[in-house]
Amino acid sequence: MARLLRDAYGVPHLVAASLPDLLRAQGWVTAHDRTWQLEHLRRRASGTLAELLGPGRGGSVLAADVLARRAGVVEQARRAYDALREDTRAALASYVEGVNAGLRSDAAELVALGATPGRWEPWTPLETFLVQHLLFARLPGKLWSARLREVLGDDARLLSSEGPSPSGSNAWAVGGERTASGLPLVAGDPHRDHASPGPYLQVRLRNEDPADPFDVVGFSFAGVPGVQHFAHAGEVAWAITNGQADYQDAFREELRRTADGGVEARGPRGWEPATAHRETVSVAAGEPVQVEVVRTARGPVFHGEVGGSGGALSLRAASDVVGELGFDALLPLLRARSVADVEAALGHWVEPVNNLVVADRAGAVRYALVGRVPLRDDRNRRGPVPAWEAGHEWTGWLDGARYDVAPDGVVVTANERRGAESDLVGTAFASPHRAGRLRELMDGRTGLDVEDMAALHADVRVGVHGSVVAFLSSLDDAGLSDAGRELRAAVLSWDGEASVGSTGVTAFARWRAAFARRVADEPVFAALREPVDLPAPLAAVHDLPHQVALGLGSLLSDAAGPAPFGLDLPALATAALEDAAAEGPLRPWGEVHTLSPAHAFDAVDGLEAPGVPRPGLRGDVETVCCEGSWTPYSEVAYRGSVARYAWDLADVARSGWVVPLGADGDPAGAHHGDQATPYADVRLLPVVTDLAALREEPLG
Repeated sequence: MARLLRDAYGVPHLVAASLPDLLRAQGWVTAHDRTWQLEHLRRRASGTLAELLGPGRGGSVLAADVLARRAGVVEQARRAYDALREDTRAALASYVEGVNAGLRSDAAELVALGATPGRWEPWTPLETFLVQHLLFARLPGKLWSARLREVLGDDARLLSSEGPSPSGSNAWAVGGERTASGLPLVAGDPHRDHASPGPYLQVRLRNEDPADPFDVVGFSFAGVPGVQHFAHAGEVAWAITNGQADYQDAFREELRRTADGGVEARGPRGWEPATAHRETVSVAAGEPVQVEVVRTARGPVFHGEVGGSGGALSLRAASDVVGELGFDALLPLLRARSVADVEAALGHWVEPVNNLVVADRAGAVRYALVGRVPLRDDRNRRGPVPAWEAGHEWTGWLDGARYDVAPDGVVVTANERRGAESDLVGTAFASPHRAGRLRELMDGRTGLDVEDMAALHADVRVGVHGSVVAFLSSLDDAGLSDAGRELRAAVLSWDGEASVGSTGVTAFARWRAAFARRVADEPVFAALREPVDLPAPLAAVHDLPHQVALGLGSLLSDAAGPAPFGLDLPALATAALEDAAAEGPLRPWGEVHTLSPAHAFDAVDGLEAPGVPRPGLRGDVETVCCEGSWTPYSEVAYRGSVARYAWDLADVARSGWVVPLGADGDPAGAHHGDQATPYADVRLLPVVTDLAALREEPLG
């Protein structure tokens, strides 16, 4: 038997006498609170979302379905499930049993669509995890970087240098000699696209089986049992950030049809058999679409057709090669008692590759890179390589860096390049600003506590501020209109903080957007403005104005030297000042930079997404308090911290956490958006550990 208790924000605390009962309860409460989210994820993974929503605006829903089919998400998840240990499969069975019992037919989105939720299989959690991370690695960026080099040659580095990461996070740990309690602190926040409901669920899992006791608080992916990335297990706490690792390769494939209707692919030793079959993607209010699913010796063909000459692309990914995702880590993480336990558990991890920071009550603090990074030719890391050319084979796996942190030390990871050790990990890392800023704010400080960690979460210093001020100060303003001079003065007098009440950051953001549009419209970039022949989910990164905005720091760092690409940057910047000034009076940042979580209905004409709170947010794309916009098209915050936490090893009850919306995925639920205000204020909510302070609800 199990009990369901909730705190004042509806966060579920689950207590059971056995592991199967506990995981069934977790599955049930996840389905009860997040039925639509689970159905959406299940259909995304199986490539059946268009059957429910139709093709989507611009065919976006259908394109995602086709990619999921061609990538073989379900087949790969089933193989990974078959490779799991028996106890992990049993745990998944218990969780899925709970999910199927908890799914609700009255979920608002399903009612609007006249649909009912589908049944989950024991391997469905692997499907949903895999589909969310299919494009999480370097593949989209690798294809963009290759296109840049093809068009711009050596100058491509100015648009592909290190900058804000599309999938980043902050995480840090503080040794006990620097804290108020004398025991370590672990804190951080993952950065992903904001969504309604959000990707992470706050949960407490307490197993009272005397033979297998544990009591863990943390964040769980919807549809996945246990806690994965951020948790406090009483004796040990951990956090991760994206390792920015390159563990996916794209191969250019030459495919041909055989006399009997089969498919062959040209490999290093000539033509070789490939597997192929056809699947039908059903489309609501539309004709079904036939998809040929082809798999070569490299991996699934995700783009291109049979018969093209080197135009098709296949994907070789670490999880596909080893046939595992890393789910054998889930149970050991729940039972972890030490730094060594957590590191051993994540020895099973495959992808995404993550930076791990972990600390325990014995005072140990450690960093480790966890996951599988292949060893291969450097050309594989730069772009698609010919499948028929020898020398691109994977030859082994990188032994990831790991080291202990002194009791008076601090470890920070924010997706930045970590010295020479990063050269074999990846090719594109985040700007060092966030990591450097966190170290700066903790430098020399002692007596740190959870409140201090929350203050670090709230830092809004913009990394490019100094470069922008220096560049705009150097401009000759003789040709500027009065409005242009006022806009320039607003940026130059700005303190570099992206605070909600600031109009200076609004002036900067307007100029950045206008400058990005001006630069992207230059003739030298004409080829990069052409539509790219890639699946829609992969093509988004090829938006040139957005890439220019992200690369602003790199572009300005070279402004004092020879003109990059032959551009007249001062003239473009001056014109951008006039463009920005023409937009009218400046409004405080919090009025234009509002929380904007995506919903599946956003992509479908005629469907209205349920309402959510949209508070004004501090921060920008590369501040520690990360809240990024799709510059230059909008200043609303479409991505940022999708959870914040601070774990105190001295006492779980002194820890804190928060998510952008709330625990409940039901738009009519009391806890659908009740964390939005503390989230916007960058306040952490207390982790309640006293069962007597919780309210009990019926379970099942």
